[in-house]
Amino acid sequence: MNLRYSSLLVLLPLLIGCGNEIEPGRVKISRPVVAGVRLQTARLASQPLVYEAVGTVQAGITSNLAAKHIGAVETIGVHEGDEVKKGDILLTLDHSQAKAGLREAQASLAEAKQALAAARAAAELATATYERYLSLKRENSVSDQEFDEVAAHQRQAEAMVSAAESRVKQAGAAVTAARATFNDTLITAPHAGVISAKLVDKGDLATPGRTLLILETTGGYRVDLVVPEAYIDDVYLGQTVLAGVPALNLADLMGTVGTIAPAADPGSRSFLVKVVLPRGVPVKSGMFARVQIPLKTSDQLLVPLTALLRPGQLTGLFVVDHESVAHFRLIRLGRVFDGQVEVLSGLHVGDRYVVEPPPALVDGAKVEESS
Repeated sequence: MNLRYSSLLVLLPLLIGCGNEIEPGRVKISRPVVAGVRLQTARLASQPLVYEAVGTVQAGITSNLAAKHIGAVETIGVHEGDEVKKGDILLTLDHSQAKAGLREAQASLAEAKQALAAARAAAELATATYERYLSLKRENSVSDQEFDEVAAHQRQAEAMVSAAESRVKQAGAAVTAARATFNDTLITAPHAGVISAKLVDKGDLATPGRTLLILETTGGYRVDLVVPEAYIDDVYLGQTVLAGVPALNLADLMGTVGTIAPAADPGSRSFLVKVVLPRGVPVKSGMFARVQIPLKTSDQLLVPLTALLRPGQLTGLFVVDHESVAHFRLIRLGRVFDGQVEVLSGLHVGDRYVVEPPPALVDGAKVEESS
């Protein structure tokens, strides 16, 4: 330990007397004098608090593409990193059965339409016959029995038309279902983006719910993070926050709170918050990010970093008493704010301390404040 810091622990007073006699109560201590010392009075300052949360960069929209039916993977038309447009066919499954089912449904529909055409033709003939017999009946040229038979045949023909129309509708619905089943064997892009993952190979068996491809949007990213329940009241939709991605040396990105989970995770007692990053930021999914969430302000005792001394493992500063004597005092520090540090203990409001202790200043020295 050098001379300066050893003097912080031990003070050797010099007793000045006259001759061999020392007058009681008149012992004098010789103190070194250090001039030009800048002092400051400790005061509380209103300082905004910030909670720094860590999160993961995610694409604005991430689609996990999966099959709706069981089938073997037949073709894969994309690789990781490929950019695609909405509606592009990315992957196909074995569609032999689906295609056969579609052809069968289409044949049934064509047959039903032919039956409907025949029923309508028969109904037209039956209606024309009924109208002729109706005229003959008015002239009493046909018997009631003959007229009733023609009328019954006409009603039966109309019923056949209704039945044929129903069969056409049913066959049309079957075609729609078969076409949907066939289309489900074609995995298409629901939106434009880039393929971030290919999780299957040709010949693999695709099952419902198994992710085959992951498609992400480009240009729009967000940061997913968790906020403890103690701070969630300070977060609101549309709030502007600072975000940074250390891997890319990106800092001070102006993000916006876009989503706040309505319920906390019961295990961690924290809420999922999604912060939307500015468009065009060159980040990628999965990157580590930091987000600074402003909290309520609080009164804190702050001192400049220049006032601190660190002898060994200790941290302290010089406090000056009412007699202008400097005393080294140990303190406990908190957070750092732009050239200042929070003092948690060891210093009180109203204490005077040395802002920039000169090398000659030692514990017990008398200071003269700079003008």
